Amino acid sequence: MSSTICFRAGRLVLSDRIVDDRRLIVENGRIAAIEADRGRLPRSIQVIDVKNSLLTPGLVDIHVHGGGGGDFMDGTADAVRTVCRTHLRHGTTTIFPTTTTGSPEQLRAMFVACREVMDHPGSDEARIAGIHLYGPYFAPDKVGCHALDGCRPPDPAEYRAYFDTGLVRIATCAAELPGATQFYRLAKRAGCLVTCGHSNSTYQEMAAGFRAGLRHVDHFWCVMSSVDSLRARCGTPMQAGMEQFVLLEPEMSTEVIADGCHLSPELLNFAYRMKGPARLCLVTDASRAVDMPPGQYRFGPESDGSWFVSDGDVGRVPDGSALASSVAGMDRMVRHMHRATDAPLPDLFRMASLTPAERAGVDQDVGSIAIGKRADLVVWSSRLQVRQVYQSGHLVPSSSKRQPRSTSSGVSPV
Repeated sequence: MSSTICFRAGRLVLSDRIVDDRRLIVENGRIAAIEADRGRLPRSIQVIDVKNSLLTPGLVDIHVHGGGGGDFMDGTADAVRTVCRTHLRHGTTTIFPTTTTGSPEQLRAMFVACREVMDHPGSDEARIAGIHLYGPYFAPDKVGCHALDGCRPPDPAEYRAYFDTGLVRIATCAAELPGATQFYRLAKRAGCLVTCGHSNSTYQEMAAGFRAGLRHVDHFWCVMSSVDSLRARCGTPMQAGMEQFVLLEPEMSTEVIADGCHLSPELLNFAYRMKGPARLCLVTDASRAVDMPPGQYRFGPESDGSWFVSDGDVGRVPDGSALASSVAGMDRMVRHMHRATDAPLPDLFRMASLTPAERAGVDQDVGSIAIGKRADLVVWSSRLQVRQVYQSGHLVPSSSKRQPRSTSSGVSPV
């Protein structure tokens, strides 16, 4: 098969606009040209006709725990591959395996398993671009559905070992914990996107974190400080917290779980309008219950992770009193954000691809349709259903809902 491929696209979604009747030339897995769809091509070029569809960059998920029955914290290469295969079918071509709370041994096993898959990637798996060190450095009163006994303040001896692997690209710590600013400084020196999550921190604690390198807050409005929660912690006068700091500080970014269960349309549109597409990411925060039947599952390590219940739409803690992660892929986040907000399609897909890639520092390689980047592409129907997924220009067979028309003659069949 030719190493040069041409995608004939009816509607092509770039980072800031949609263009019609263009073709992408892909050479050796990377985008070599974006040009008007005119003129004949050499017969040696394989042509893939997606003119009746929407062509976008592959999606980038910076906060994801599991799917297909596996969780990254299971600590095996098989589980990691299961999760990566599952999310690739939903349009995620670049993924950041995300830790939960757990023992140091469990986190180390997760790192080893991810390294093995990164070193020997499968053609039907989302590509791992790095690890999101999320748990275990959470505030005990904001642990959410994570196991409380695996939660702890940051220990330099522990987290230095994680950074020394070179795998961590995103690093989270609650800003009010002792040693948080030291953690942030080291994470910044390691080149990470530095984040705060599962936190009941005040505005002043966030400001101290910002001076140390903090630039992002995990899943906005979920298990984070509020005026009410800070009144219980700090008394009066009432305090500003994470929400106010993110909204007031232009350099801060955040993320939303747009599954239709975590946040109302009004909150999603408010986040989009206030932060804009360059500072707001779509994430799944997905559990192992993605593409699985309703039932009871472990969140985090299969051996001793906390139990949650999936009803097929969302996860909840067993007594139903709180949410417990999403059970959906990035394609659902895209569809619901489209329905819930006034974001145009270029902004919508930017929040699911280029913005997370920029924040995680991988935008030179992925996140948009641009010359020199990987030809990681998703073909969508007019209803924003995933039709096909391509990695480095090659179709992922398990992703295809309808085979594209393809020919090596330079002219697509009628």
